[in-house]
Amino acid sequence: MEFREDTTAIDTKYSQGVERRMARAQVVHDKAMGLLKKGIWLYILLLMFEGALRKWGLPALAAPLLIVRDPVAIALLFVSAKHGLFPSNNYVWTMILVAILAFFIAITIGHGSLTVAVYGTRILILHFPLMFLIGKIFDHDDVIKVGKFMLYLSIPMLLLIAVQFYSPQSALVNRGVGGDIQGGGFAGALGFFRPPGTFSFTSGNTQFWSVVGVFVTYFWLNNSGVNKILLIAATFCVIASIPLSISRTLIFQIVITVTFALLSVSRSPKHLGQMLGGLVLVIIAVALLNNFSFFQQASEALVTRYSAASDSEGGLEGTLGNRFLGGLLGALQQDNQPFFGYGIGMGTNVGARLLTGNVDSFLIAEEDWGRLVGELGRIMGIIVIVLRVWFCVRAAWLSYKQLTQHNVLPWIILSMAFVFIAQSQWAQPTTLGFSTLIGGLLIASLKTYMPEAEAEEDQE
Repeated sequence: MEFREDTTAIDTKYSQGVERRMARAQVVHDKAMGLLKKGIWLYILLLMFEGALRKWGLPALAAPLLIVRDPVAIALLFVSAKHGLFPSNNYVWTMILVAILAFFIAITIGHGSLTVAVYGTRILILHFPLMFLIGKIFDHDDVIKVGKFMLYLSIPMLLLIAVQFYSPQSALVNRGVGGDIQGGGFAGALGFFRPPGTFSFTSGNTQFWSVVGVFVTYFWLNNSGVNKILLIAATFCVIASIPLSISRTLIFQIVITVTFALLSVSRSPKHLGQMLGGLVLVIIAVALLNNFSFFQQASEALVTRYSAASDSEGGLEGTLGNRFLGGLLGALQQDNQPFFGYGIGMGTNVGARLLTGNVDSFLIAEEDWGRLVGELGRIMGIIVIVLRVWFCVRAAWLSYKQLTQHNVLPWIILSMAFVFIAQSQWAQPTTLGFSTLIGGLLIASLKTYMPEAEAEEDQE
């Protein structure tokens, strides 16, 4: 009898000890998750305002601020590895292996520059794994918070690009990187320049409005939990940003996102009412904005640029073929390339500056797929391309499955993520940042989610 009582006491103490250790482990895990979420938000904020720091805040530090998000990415990956949260999958480890091999090849038989090789390797070894870490740490609610943040930010961003659009390039608001008084705008049409917003280059502005367009579209399909006035204001901002940006890429991206939304309605008819409401608002917004001279002038500049660029590139077919399909065939047809490539990092603007002293021309190729094949060689270059494309194909299938289960969020995010992850120019830091962010949000949105109302309906 005494033996049984002693055994019971030992079991009780053991169980209590296990519970305490589990509780401590849970506390440590929760703290790590909280720290990682804060780090991801810091990455997002730096992505949005890195260009502003390089142009207006700290122009003297413009060069090092180009990679200001890299230390954040390193810290996030280190903390995640320390707490067993590092994103371990075939995509990540294959990309890391290719990056390591490419690094040693670049400094031995490639271009030979250690700095250029490090700069190129960081793309695959830091930001690509970070995309999966964002997807692992964030959940559905975090993705919605990012969407609302983008909606709020769209209002001051529109005011900024409007002022930049109508101001001379010598104005303070149009200062270039490092305080360049020649301006940070890029040639547009009819004497107007494409405004960069808070970003270093106009591509960042286009990518920002593409993300805003994604979330505006989603919130019109599922507007519970979002302020209606904010949503209407952000909708007006997206419409006004299209002519002010003078960007054909933004037009194509908005069209793609709306097309995805229409396809989602065919799978979930319950969203039809919200979608029609959004389309009606768009028509009203265009009609109202068209009464203002600033919108009319910007629209005229956009039409002029679109017509001129389409003529030079062979119309819509040429634009889509060259810019949205990545030019893989062109990359493979390049002659006289070394079997192992010229070396990772050589095709980036920073690599060009370090190796030749200027960035006026691309040393390898303008399209990212051509750059990858030129830097890494045909075998490793194609491996990286296939990884990126296969991830997008897999994500498309999973997003479609979620769509059939009434979760429209990943499907709408996919409308931007597919093109950006598959073929966007990762050599450009801002584009790399937006690809990392939108890919992470896509992965996070694919986590199982079902609103309470829908769950109750399924139970019934």
